[in-house]
Amino acid sequence: MAETGSKFAPLSGRLTTHVLDTARGCPAAGLRVRVYRQHGDHQHLVADAVTDSDGRVMPLLPEMPAGEYELLFSVGDYFAGAGLGSEPRFLDEVPIRFGTAGAQHYHVPLLVSPYGYSTYRGS
Repeated sequence: MAETGSKFAPLSGRLTTHVLDTARGCPAAGLRVRVYRQHGDHQHLVADAVTDSDGRVMPLLPEMPAGEYELLFSVGDYFAGAGLGSEPRFLDEVPIRFGTAGAQHYHVPLLVSPYGYSTYRGS
C-alpha cells in the first residue's frame, strides 16, 4: 500500500461529473463524456460514458492515479438531439484539462448551453 511521502506511487483518487443544461434548466441526460489521460503531448482514452437521467456519471473513473487528464463533453451532439443550437455548431466538444494529486475525490461539473459553459472543482 502506498503512503504519502513514500517512495511509492501516490494513491488513486476517483472522478465524477454532473452536467446541467442551462438552456433548458434540467440535467443533461444522454450526453457522452470521455476521459483521457495525458502523457506529455499524447493522450489515451481511459473512460467513455453517457450521463444518466440526472446528468451524472458516478463514478466516471473509480480509480484515478495522480496525473493530468482531459474530460471531453460532446455537447454539440447533445444539443442537436434536443433540437437546440445552430449549424455550424458554436460549441461541439468541450474539453476540460486538469491535474490530480492522488487519493482525492475530483468532481468536475459542467454547466452548459449551446453558446457557453462554465466549470469548477466541485465536491
